[in-house]
This record gives sequence, structure tokens and C-alpha cells, in this order.
Amino acid sequence: MTQEKPFYAVAFPALRGKSKEYASTMIGLEHARLFQGLAPAEMAAVVAICSLRKVAPQEAVFREGDPGDGMFVLAQGKVGICAAVPGQESPQWLSHLGPGEYFGEMAVLDDGNRSATAIAEEPCALWFIPREGLLKALERSPLMAFTLVREFSRRLREFDRQYVQELLQAERLALVGRFARSIVHDFKNPLAIINLAADLGATDQATPEMRRLARKRINDQVARLTDMINELLEFTRGTQTANVLAPVDYSLFINNLLEEIRPETAQKSVVVLCDNPPPNLRLLLDPRRFAHAIRNLINNAVDAMPKGGRIIFRFFIEAGHLVTEIEDEGPGISPEISQRLFQPFATFGKAHGTGLGLSICQRIIQDHKGHISARQESGRGARFQISLPLMEGHA
Repeated sequence: MTQEKPFYAVAFPALRGKSKEYASTMIGLEHARLFQGLAPAEMAAVVAICSLRKVAPQEAVFREGDPGDGMFVLAQGKVGICAAVPGQESPQWLSHLGPGEYFGEMAVLDDGNRSATAIAEEPCALWFIPREGLLKALERSPLMAFTLVREFSRRLREFDRQYVQELLQAERLALVGRFARSIVHDFKNPLAIINLAADLGATDQATPEMRRLARKRINDQVARLTDMINELLEFTRGTQTANVLAPVDYSLFINNLLEEIRPETAQKSVVVLCDNPPPNLRLLLDPRRFAHAIRNLINNAVDAMPKGGRIIFRFFIEAGHLVTEIEDEGPGISPEISQRLFQPFATFGKAHGTGLGLSICQRIIQDHKGHISARQESGRGARFQISLPLMEGHA
């Protein structure tokens, strides 16, 4: 019995006599997804209009902008599809195809130019189907037309899925970059204080009292850095922070905190003032977390006044709450962000920041059973009000 010759060897006499190894790696048209299920006569009509092309590695099968003169079915090798992206030097890879897969059909169907570039990633053999012949074959074969539409839809779905994944990945990377820049920016002040304190305590002329003060400053700033990291991580994880509130002398707390902050703000030509003294009463506070919220507001105010200015604290009692008002002399709250000021990742016009600072402030104050709000008046800077409930006996 005579052994039946391979389909492609019958269709393409030029392939006859090729080695068995070569033949075994070739994918015939009848095995391509697009043509599976066609009747022999329909398949023969497709074969009649095909030609075989060879492409060397890194050679372009076609380039973006070329005329859409036909489509290709990959018989051997691998092909990558890429497209230029505005603002990027390197093209974006869209897909990588193997034997039996087809490409180049979009420009054929819409009679337009190529929207992407096809590059051979290794030695390739390609079945080429010219545009006019393909359109006639589609007219004669409803099954082929249906299969092409189905495969085209499948490819679009896959492309959408890949695009969404890459978009999410790009957003994640951008967010990581924003976090990194914010962390570096926020950590500069504590690290600078640690550096100065270490230099002060290490000098030969340092007295025991100077070394004690340097050690305290370093310990305080290390604790501050730890609190900042923990607050950020817990906020982004969405976990509930363990909040332990205890009675704290508010006047002493505010005076000590501002005394600690003033040397830092003075380096930016910013003065922190109190219009009236903080009231001498006790509030339920977590001192470290509440100090973190106050520092966030002060840091925002300093950022808003690059040429320096004043940050003014005011205190008053209203409806059973102590209100602490913090106002700066910056340009105020931008209308573009005023409606979403406390939403996560909301930021506008800042060179540094993740847009989490005010969201973290709000969470901390809510954990103290309080409320934070922002006020804006023409000709004035940003003004934030923190309202905390008074302890029984102070209402």
C-alpha cells in the first residue's frame, strides 16, 4: 500500500523531498484553528491560493503601517506581535504565537494598514493567504467566516485580559513608586534629627547631659519612625489598629509636641504659633497615634508654604467637644480635590505624597471618637478642625 503523502507536500510541490525531521515540524493548514472543520473542497480552495514563505530570526514579517495585503498562518517557529506606544521608546509586545496560529487578519478585513509589527523570534515557515483570495474563500464558506469571527472575538478577549493585567501591574508599580517617594520624604526629618543627635552625643566635648539628651532624641525619633511605618502598613492592609486610650493632659501634650516640632519647621522658615493656649484639661488619647495625625497636618502645611510662613493653632470648646483648629498661610485647598480630600490616594499639586496622609489622619481621629473637617475661605490658607469629645465632668 502506498503511504499517503503529507497534506502540505501535496499542496506545495516545493516541499517534496524535504527531510523527515523538517516535515515533522511543519504544521499543515488543515491543523490551523481557523480552518478546522472545513469540508475537503473548502480546504482545497484555501490551499489553492496559499504560498509558503520563510522568515529568518529577528526579521519582520510585516511592519506597523504596511498595507494589509494578506494574512499568515504559522507553520513552523514563533512570531511576536508588537506595537509602538506613544511616550515609550520600546514597543509593547502584544502576543507571542506558535505553529497553527494565524495573524494579520485585521488589516485584511478592514482593508487598512497594519496596526502592529510581526517579528520572527526564530526561523519561521509561514503560509501566506492573499487578501482577495481570502475574502472570496470567506464568501464561499459561511463556516470559515463564522470561525474567523469566533477566533477574532477570542483574541480580543485575550487581548483585553492581558491589557487589564498590564494596566493593573503598571498602576501597582506606580503606586509603589509613590509610596517610596512619600516614605523617603516623610522620613527625612526624623533621620536628620537622629543624625544631628548622634553627632552631638559622639563629640569629645559632649557632657553626660548632652549625651543623655542625644540618646533621648534618637530614641524618640526611632519610635516616631516605627509609628509612621506601622500606621501606614495597617492602613493599607485595612486592619483595625489596637487603640488604647488613656486620660492625657491636653495642654501638656500639645505644648510638648509643638516644642519638639518647631526646630524642624524652622528649618523650612515656618513658624508654629498658638493664638490662645491649649486648655488645661484631660482627654482620652493614644498620644503616639494622635501626635502622628497632628504631624501629618503640619507637614502638609509646611509643603504648602515652600517660601515659609506661619501655622496657627487655636482651641475652643463647642457642644461637648474640644476643637483644635490648625491654619496655614498657603494657597488653600484646591477646588479639584476639596470634595474628596479625605479619600485614599487623593492628592493634587504635591511633588511628594501618596494621598494617604489625610486619610490616615481621619482614621486616627475617628478611632478617638472624634471628627476632622476642612474649611476654606477666600484669601486664607487651609484650615483643619479636629473635634474630640470631652471627658465626663468637662462638658
